[in-house]
Order: sequence, then C-alpha cells, then structure tokens
Amino acid sequence: MTGHKNQDLAAWLDSQEMKPPELAEELNDALLTLTGCRGKLTERTVFRWLSGENQWPQMKCRVVLEQVTGRSITELGFVRPQRNTARPAPQKDPVRRRAFITVGTATVLAAAAASAARPTVGTSDVLKLRSELAALWCLDDTAGGSAELENRALDLVERTRGLQQNGSATQKTRSRLYALAAAFTATAMWAAFDSRRFTGAQTHLNEAIHLAGLSGDGQVQHQIWRYAAMLADQLGRYADSVAAAEAAMNTRVHRTDPLYASLSHARLALSAASAGDRLRAQRAVVRAVDAFGQADLARQRPASMDFYTLGELHGLTGITHYRLGQGEMAEFHTHRCLAALRPEQNRNRAYYTAQTALSQLQQGEMELACATAERVLPEPGADTGRVSHLLGTFTANLNQRAPGAVITRAWNTRTRTA
Repeated sequence: MTGHKNQDLAAWLDSQEMKPPELAEELNDALLTLTGCRGKLTERTVFRWLSGENQWPQMKCRVVLEQVTGRSITELGFVRPQRNTARPAPQKDPVRRRAFITVGTATVLAAAAASAARPTVGTSDVLKLRSELAALWCLDDTAGGSAELENRALDLVERTRGLQQNGSATQKTRSRLYALAAAFTATAMWAAFDSRRFTGAQTHLNEAIHLAGLSGDGQVQHQIWRYAAMLADQLGRYADSVAAAEAAMNTRVHRTDPLYASLSHARLALSAASAGDRLRAQRAVVRAVDAFGQADLARQRPASMDFYTLGELHGLTGITHYRLGQGEMAEFHTHRCLAALRPEQNRNRAYYTAQTALSQLQQGEMELACATAERVLPEPGADTGRVSHLLGTFTANLNQRAPGAVITRAWNTRTRTA
C-alpha cells in the first residue's frame, strides 16, 4: 500500500538539481565500491521511494544512500516500518532463516565498515567545492589576476586532490573531482596569465589539460582549450593559438550548447586575426553572433561562463576588428561592451577601456585616445597585468605615430609619474 510521499528525498534531489535516474546511477556506483558488485537500482526504484511505496529500503541501499547524500536515512524521509504483531511471521524453518539474515547483514555491515575506513566523498563535497570556484570567479571579476587568486586556486587544487586520493567515492564523483581540480588549476593559470606571468601560466595549463582529460568533462575541457589559445596568442605562437581554438570547437559542449559555440567562434576570430587570416576571422565573428542569438541565456552553466554576456561578445569582436586594422568598428564594439558590463567587473572595465583607447589611436584621434587611456592609469607602483601591458602598447604606438607632438610629450610625462 502506498504511503505518504517522501518530501525530504524530493527536496534533496531538487537541491542537488539531480533527476531520479542520476541518483540511481550514483547509488549503483556506490554499491560497486561497497560490495564489489554494481547495483541494479533503476529510475523506478527511486520513484517508489519518492511515492512512499517503499518507505524503508534494503540495508545495503540505506548504506549507500547515506554515503551519496551525506545525510542519515531518517533525514532523507525514510521511516522504519512498524512490526505487525497481528500476523506473526511464518515459522517455517526459523533456524535457517535466522542464519541467512545474520550472514547477509554481517556481509553488508562488514563491507560498510571497510568503506568507512576511508572518509566518504559525495555530492555535498562537490557542491562545496563548486561554491569555492564561484567565489574565485567573483574575486577575479573584482580584482583581476593576482598572486592571491593564484594561491587560493592552488590551495583548492590540493584540497580536491586530497579528497580524490584519500576518500571513498563513486566513479561519477571522482570524475567531478577531477573536473574541479582542472577548473581550479585553470583558474590559477588564468591568474598567472592575467598578470603576464607566462612561465607559471604554461605550467598550470599543462596540468589543467591533464586533469581535464581524466575528468571527461566537456565544459572544463572547453574552458582550458580557450585558455591555451589565449596563452599561445600572447606568446606569438599564432598557429598554436588557432589549433587550440579549434580543439575547443571539437568538444561536445561546443556542439550541444550555442553559448559555448559562440565563445568558441569568438576565440577563433581573435586567433585567426592575430595569424593574419582576415577572411576566417570575419567568418568566425559572424558565426559567434549567430550562435549567441540561438543560446538559452537562462540555462544554468558553470561559473566560468558567467563572464560571457552580449557585452563580452562585443568586447571580443572589438579586439578582433582592432587586430584587423578596423579602428572605427573596434571602437564601436568596445563602447557597446563597456555599456553592458556589470558593476563588479572592474578588471574587464579597465581592460576594455584601454582597448577603446587603442582603437581611437588607430583612427588618429590622439587627444581623445589619451583622455580615454588616462582613465585607467594605475596608481604609482601598481601593476595591473594585462591592462598595464595594453597601456605600454598604447604609449609605444603613440610615440611611433607622433613622436614630437605636444600631446605625446604630455602623455609621456604623465605616465612617468604613474
């Protein structure tokens, strides 16, 4: 007879954004770790628990439910059935029956005890680490790449690896841990890259590629190949940059999510422009815009994609036009980008302001360009990574374009004090 619906288990599934078939698969993996034999639980099993048809699963199921969820069986809404004294159990061969129960129970408990010798790592641990990753991206938005961001990311890599090496986990959880370790390493790489510490960035990138391969996670692989394209571009290895952008386009997430596809094409446009492939860069920009228009922006994605908005697409398009020598189009798109940035995106605002100044200088608007660039001059002694590098490029271009002009001398005096 069907009992009350299990609201607690349903609430847990909602909080984890997990479907019944996914829970069944995680439990089957946990049973493999626990007993050496993969379970045969199905979506139907989980629905029976949710409906109240089965209010007290078998012991081995209770053990893995607690392992996977990190909650006790009663916190998950299960209720031990009341023994029915009105209808005594059949007494046929009670000795053999008791022996069977004793042996079966002892086997499961022994397996559970062996598993408990190592701490259980489950979905709750994964979610905590994901919240740490989201916090790192907030720090990046506010302050940009820094030694603090790099060190915090590397500390989280070690914590994640500790769980991987010392904990008892299902196969799916282990894949998620590898993906998180890859994402944390990629964040450390990004911090080093943003501060133009390219040797450290390359070291982190190599490790991130290794971890992403172990994870099998297409989203983190896409992220890391994008970073590889950016690093190769900055190092002047333009063929490698194009190849890395193409690798990002070979990931499954590029094929299934138009937002990732849009970012892939935008990244390829930048790499192709640097490599001098004008036609390919222009085609990639068009494809990036088309794919963005098809994307479901309300769809939940990792924190590493939060930056990619319509404003960011305008920013990347502006840089592509700048590299193609199209200053007017470049300025148009960077202005659109700056208007769309979120208030906390301080680093991006400074970066795209410097890009705007470069595009204005490319058009010969020297006084306007200097006024724009002056808005993001760092405080004396400060190093703001890529923004400082762009301002250095701006200064070099200004002196090349008008070495003896009054505005150039004034700018050189201003920047020397900064």
